[in-house]
Amino acid sequence: MAIAASHPRNTLASLGLILSALSLLPVVLAQKPAPTSTPVAATTPAPPHATAPVPASLAMDMNRLRDIRPRLQELVDRQQVPGVVYLVAHHGRIAAYDAVGMANIEAVMPMYKDSIFQIMSMTKNFTGVAAMMLVEEGKIDLKSPIEHYLPEFKDILVEEIAADGTVTIRPPTSKPTVWQLMDHTSGLAENPGGDLEDNPRTLRVPLAEAVKFYGTTRLKFEPGTRWSYSNMGIATLGRIIEVVSGQDYITFITDRLLKPLGMKDSSFVAPLEKRDRIALVYKHVDGKLVRSGSEVLAGDPAFYRAGAQYPAPEFGMYSTAADLFRFYQMLLNHGILDGHRYLSRQSVATMTQVFTPDVKPSGWMGGTGYGLTFEIVNQPEGTLLLHSPGTFGHGGAFGTEGSIDPKNDLIRIMLVQMSDGSAEIPRSIVMQMGAAAVLDGK
Repeated sequence: MAIAASHPRNTLASLGLILSALSLLPVVLAQKPAPTSTPVAATTPAPPHATAPVPASLAMDMNRLRDIRPRLQELVDRQQVPGVVYLVAHHGRIAAYDAVGMANIEAVMPMYKDSIFQIMSMTKNFTGVAAMMLVEEGKIDLKSPIEHYLPEFKDILVEEIAADGTVTIRPPTSKPTVWQLMDHTSGLAENPGGDLEDNPRTLRVPLAEAVKFYGTTRLKFEPGTRWSYSNMGIATLGRIIEVVSGQDYITFITDRLLKPLGMKDSSFVAPLEKRDRIALVYKHVDGKLVRSGSEVLAGDPAFYRAGAQYPAPEFGMYSTAADLFRFYQMLLNHGILDGHRYLSRQSVATMTQVFTPDVKPSGWMGGTGYGLTFEIVNQPEGTLLLHSPGTFGHGGAFGTEGSIDPKNDLIRIMLVQMSDGSAEIPRSIVMQMGAAAVLDGK
């Protein structure tokens, strides 16, 4: 446990704090083993399931990749972000993997490569893959109406508001389907209102009860005619997974994906023994970074969702860069990893084609469309982050981003925790520099 190995931002701590820590060092060493997390400035062994870095001569410009860290450090020094973890992998091998800044500013805790993040809407891809597993087992028909699995949606109506304020309420011409939940064209609202308006923050109402309430709401438009991001839609998909599998959502995701993939630090509950590895969430107030509180999705991050009843299939997962690499590599391998097949090649192909080509806008980045829970680059504007056409992935409410580029056999992951939408610059740095380092792209 060498304090000299800590990240340079530890120098922000007072001299008295440092001297105090040094004076206690012999006692600490005598009372407890060295921490499992290594400070970012130290040489950190790759996780057991990570692969060795790519040799410079093979496929990547290692100088370009090494420049990612100082670019991100500049953002940390300017208090644009508290800290970042990033990972770039090419041809199935990790080429760049590092961390900068702080996970907890108040506690002077550096960001580590194995820091745990609330990945928020990146969770949607796991829900989508889980649904496709059940499609392959003949338990879900993507073209079936939602009501086939959830009778509470049988009488759902469309509420249309004209430009002059006239309100029309009518049955939908066509019933909303399972696949429309996955590409956000079902007509369901983004988040619930009424008695469940607080649930995305308090997580007090279980999934079955929440989705039953969603069935009593009104669609915002005729299914299939518009794209409108819907957390309620993905939550409904999570409930369908429960109904057809006979398992609760968290158990299904854990048993069918997280455990077999070796995603040892991914979960929907923050284990007590790992809470000191969880990066807290920040926002800017008067130009300074301050902790976000109970106003954000999933509630105050420092409370670690204690007592939560709602699993949030749309935003509920905690994960790490190394764990996400495993999941993304499986998708890049057309559904297989380490000899184990999770999805068929055809299922991955179906999920990652655009289902909204004539629905504009559709997606967040611009130049993208939506597949089955994935955002996919399909227009020139989408390549401005140096994404190849066909690149797919997802971001999260706190600024996290994961990108899978089949054309260049490239994975890029950027993890940060900002609740005020100020994470675009670190995202751009990792996405652009990671892609620019590819030497053998097609």
